[in-house]
Amino acid sequence: MQMIQYIIGYIVMVNVLAFFLYGIDKWKAKRSQWRISEATLLGVAAIGGSVGAWMGMKVWHHKTLHKKFKYGVPLILIAQMTLLFLGLR
Repeated sequence: MQMIQYIIGYIVMVNVLAFFLYGIDKWKAKRSQWRISEATLLGVAAIGGSVGAWMGMKVWHHKTLHKKFKYGVPLILIAQMTLLFLGLR
């Protein structure tokens, strides 16, 4: 049971991180400052933060027109939900 708590904690943490990374990158973009790389933004989504990344895109209106984000983040989310579903069976 304790392992499940660690997994849930990790998922929550990585999604909160993803959400705020998208917001920080949007804030920096508006101010022409150093940016968070696209590889980092997509990487955080790939390691379990796809829900936070998708929510960050919607809330911050960030990266919504870039095809690799517009289609990539939802595909990562679908893949992660599929793996979760298959793992729970």
